[in-house]
This record gives sequence, structure tokens and C-alpha cells, in this order.
Amino acid sequence: MKPTFQGNPVTLAGNILKIGDLAPEVSLPSKDLSDVKIGGASGKYQIINFLPSLDTGVCAMQTKKFNTEASKLSNAQVFVVSMDLPFAQGRFCSTEGIENLVVASDFRAKEFGKKYGVLIDDSVLKGLLARGVIVVDPEGKIIYEEIVSEITNEPNYQAVLDLFK
Repeated sequence: MKPTFQGNPVTLAGNILKIGDLAPEVSLPSKDLSDVKIGGASGKYQIINFLPSLDTGVCAMQTKKFNTEASKLSNAQVFVVSMDLPFAQGRFCSTEGIENLVVASDFRAKEFGKKYGVLIDDSVLKGLLARGVIVVDPEGKIIYEEIVSEITNEPNYQAVLDLFK
């Protein structure tokens, strides 16, 4: 399935990961420029949200929803990865009261986008990330993966949250 943006197909760079694959470990800068490790075995579940930019309504909504839900989860760390600069991510988190998840920027080398196969390679969104959610188990294996079919739509929150019931 090829995702679309406003009905137009977009191409993703890299190999899209699937359930059962090992989640590649990447190190990305957080809003305070400290390095954040995402993927790999961490001893906790990882809910990795990826999205084009926190500066859009749908991306903001996705981040706020997972911020609220993250406080209810035990043994899980929630991430939001975008191409936004760390300074902009910090402003967004401060303004919106985002405290329960970790934001990380893939702006430097687009390493997350390439290794996870979610970097948009064409269209007006070229160079940004698609939208979706990947859940990694404590041993580093992907147990849930969703790339939304239409980038302007929200992911299936309930399917992710049902994994933790």
C-alpha cells in the first residue's frame, strides 16, 4: 500500500518494516538537544509515533492524544518523531503541556525515516516523515505497525492502546 497526501500517492524511501522485524536503534536529538535512543531492545515497550510536523493540526492532535494516554501506561515509553527542529519541538511541548512523552527530531541525517522506511521521497512533503505508529516490545521486536493510508488522517489510536490492556 502506497500512502497518499490529499489523495496523491507518495513514495517512501527505505524498506518499510513489518511486525516481527527487529526495530533498528537510532539516536536522535530531543527538544533539549540531548540524544534519545529509539528502537532496539530497551527493556520497555516503545510506542513510536512518527509524523510530518508538529506544526499541523493532525500532528498536534496525534501528539496530544498520546501524551494523555502515555501517563496511563506502565512499562512503556512514548516517542514522537518529526523533522521539526528541536527548538520548535520544545516550544510546542511547552505551549501544549506535553510532558508524558519524548519528542525527537530526525532533521540531521533523516536516519529514522530511512531505517524505518517512512521518509517521504517525493511530492510537496519530500523530506518529511509519513504518519503512523510502531510499537516495539522490550526485546526490540516490532509488534505493531501502521502507516496511515492518507497522511492527513489520524492513526488508529485504539489499536495501539488495546495492546496494553
